[in-house]
Amino acid sequence: MPMLDWIRDYLDGLGIESQLAPGADETKANLYATIRGNGAAGGGVALSGHTDVVPVAGQDWSTDPFELTERDGKLYGRGTADMKGFIAIALAMAPALKAADLRTPVHFAFSFDEEVGCKGVPHLIERLGRDLPKPALVLVGEPTSMRVVDGHKGIAAMQTTVTGLEAHSSRPHEAVSAVVCALRVIRKIEDILDGLRRAGRTDDGFTPPWTTFNIGVIEGGSAVNIVPRHCRFDWEFRPIPGVRTEEVLEPLNDYVRGELLPEMQAVSPDATIETAVMALSPAMQAGAASPAVALARKLTGANHTEKVAYGTEAGLFEDADIPAVVCGPGDIAQAHKPDEFIEIAQLEAGACYVERLVEWAAADGNIAALAG
Repeated sequence: MPMLDWIRDYLDGLGIESQLAPGADETKANLYATIRGNGAAGGGVALSGHTDVVPVAGQDWSTDPFELTERDGKLYGRGTADMKGFIAIALAMAPALKAADLRTPVHFAFSFDEEVGCKGVPHLIERLGRDLPKPALVLVGEPTSMRVVDGHKGIAAMQTTVTGLEAHSSRPHEAVSAVVCALRVIRKIEDILDGLRRAGRTDDGFTPPWTTFNIGVIEGGSAVNIVPRHCRFDWEFRPIPGVRTEEVLEPLNDYVRGELLPEMQAVSPDATIETAVMALSPAMQAGAASPAVALARKLTGANHTEKVAYGTEAGLFEDADIPAVVCGPGDIAQAHKPDEFIEIAQLEAGACYVERLVEWAAADGNIAALAG
């Protein structure tokens, strides 16, 4: 919130109004600002970036991660690549945007809690077109090394908790091993996703070209001679466009309720398996006629587009019928690591990208003409 206060004061000093779109508890917020010219009506282009960063705990940094350090043509610090460089560029261009007589509005859409599952931006999106101006398209400035990305996988993050019945390890027939049951659930998840892959649910634009699966954390048991009562595992799958989360969760729930849980409760009626959704963010697949992709290609000069395996907020904008594209400075390979950096050359390329946006929005600004 102090950062948003600083940004609002900065924009206010330029004569640019901004509004906050807080989360449910109002301890965090999105920021939305609109810059119009004399003839600019509705719609327009939003520059989108997330304000949060991942932690640095346990990482071996050679510099202070929260103090910008320049060395050998690179700027080091947490979030430099992901994606504070893009937000800095947008803010640096605010005076030029304000001075230009824009024919189409340009908006800033800065979100919170993207890193924990894109939980902040829905609070902003639900207000677009209601009490905040709805953009015609969104340029999401995630680090793509300034390549134009027109598709990415989604993410579904889950936490499954298994409660069984403990016993002495010499009498496992009188117990329900939460760890063993958790492993059976994990095997079922693998079977479901393998089935999608075998059925040809793939997309060669991605690496790898199928829906992936990962167990990030698993905890269970207390001693080698005790059949464990509790087990919890955190897991995710990243669906390619066209694969719905229900295609994984529904057959998994059918297996748990119809087969595994009855077996467990035959021994212990109190046995349970509960899966909670921690985060959901849809895949993004911009169509060939997307005005967002057309504008990004126009601004960068790119003659082709790419797809990426990581997720962004672009899928949420797309779900809200707002065309989106991903293009921004920095390399995703540097994100979330110790000694994260962005090359100054990338910031310069990103600045040129937004400068061209200013020129286009002032001289042309015809979004309808972008659609193919």
